[in-house]
Amino acid sequence: MPPRRIRRTRIKQPYRRRPTLSVVFRNSTILETIFLVGLVIAAAIVLWTYQYIHSHLKGEKSGPPESSPQLVRKSAHLRGSVSKNKNQQIATGGFAHFSNIAQDLAALSPSETLEKLELDPFGTRTFDAKLLEHETTLRRVLTIDEIRQLFPCPRNEERMTLPDARVEQKARDFREGKKGTFLFFQHLRKAGGTNFCSLAEKNLPRKAQPHYYCMPDMGWSGNKNAGYLHSWPNDEIITRMKSSGFRIAGNEWENFDVSRHFELPAAFATSFRKPLDRALSQFRFECIEDRGCREKDVHKWWDMRQDLWNVYTKTFADPPVGARRFFRGDFSKERRNFMAKAIDTLSKFHIVLSMEWLAYGAPQVQSILGFDDVSALTKRVRPHITQAQRNDGQEANEMGSASIAKASWVPKEYLDAEQYKKMSEDLALDEVLTDVARRMFLERLVCEDMGGGVAMQ
Repeated sequence: MPPRRIRRTRIKQPYRRRPTLSVVFRNSTILETIFLVGLVIAAAIVLWTYQYIHSHLKGEKSGPPESSPQLVRKSAHLRGSVSKNKNQQIATGGFAHFSNIAQDLAALSPSETLEKLELDPFGTRTFDAKLLEHETTLRRVLTIDEIRQLFPCPRNEERMTLPDARVEQKARDFREGKKGTFLFFQHLRKAGGTNFCSLAEKNLPRKAQPHYYCMPDMGWSGNKNAGYLHSWPNDEIITRMKSSGFRIAGNEWENFDVSRHFELPAAFATSFRKPLDRALSQFRFECIEDRGCREKDVHKWWDMRQDLWNVYTKTFADPPVGARRFFRGDFSKERRNFMAKAIDTLSKFHIVLSMEWLAYGAPQVQSILGFDDVSALTKRVRPHITQAQRNDGQEANEMGSASIAKASWVPKEYLDAEQYKKMSEDLALDEVLTDVARRMFLERLVCEDMGGGVAMQ
């Protein structure tokens, strides 16, 4: 008899999963519900993130944005490079905003323009007053961190220097010493130009320097003219600069030709000064100190020198001859056009300095031009000083704008009230353009990208 087979029964183990999960996995309807809820939550998060970024870009958040470490690291090896994200700059830059403000001011009568400027729409006058106060108290120039406390880097949409209109490749070619490249310096008389020429002399080989105050056309013209580059065609300038090996060309006595000078293989720089201070300094330099001028009465001198009325605006807008008649009266459209063109021109200059703030120009000069010796920015350089020695104790600029103020005549003290008003109104457009230039300088000083992707050195 065969052995009896023993039937083995597998004992079913109890279900060890959590009861809820067990139910879920056995019920597809509940599973689908959880999936849909998760999808809704994910969509809500994406929508909230988009709204947050959108509101931030529109300026609904207050205070300047924190600098992106990633952007700084990326641009650190692109010495002098323009930020790659041009589309973001175009969307958020404040250039058009401030240009419109300046044009609106230019359209007013001179007296109204000056009155509106007292409200400080560009933020430079408040800064200047605070800077002078701090320098005087501390008896020294301020550090970059102290400057940023007075004028923090604005948000992108509030930056006059964005989008950046400068052609970075030209500055890079100059820094790297590419043959035929040079520094085009638009020399505004009595606005720190001689300091700038001295700066170039300390950083360029002697053979690369023109023999007469950075103006090569003195030799080109047979020692007849210097600083008249508007009169020379581009191909002539290029050929002569390349053959001579000169690396700086100063244009002092003529306008900047906006129609063609930017086509030159050059980096572009200029320096501003408070318009009325500049005018009075020229009168003192030429007439009181006997350098080619015999008129000692500032009233008569100013009436004779109508070529100096709004000279900054004319220099950078390069209007047709006879444009002076549009400076007053019912020519608001013409004045708006002058201002728009001048600001557009200025925005393309790689360096825009302010004479009163030259002591703070070193970071831009070093990073953009590649100059190492910046000692000339803190030393008073006076042309033809042997003709009229000044003993005012201001040969070295140890207190920044405070030193410049001590060495300058104060217009309100030197001029009578009527003449002060007249000269101020004759320079009303230049007052606007100077505030614009100073804001450009400040933004490039306090913002780590220097107005367009230039890394601080």
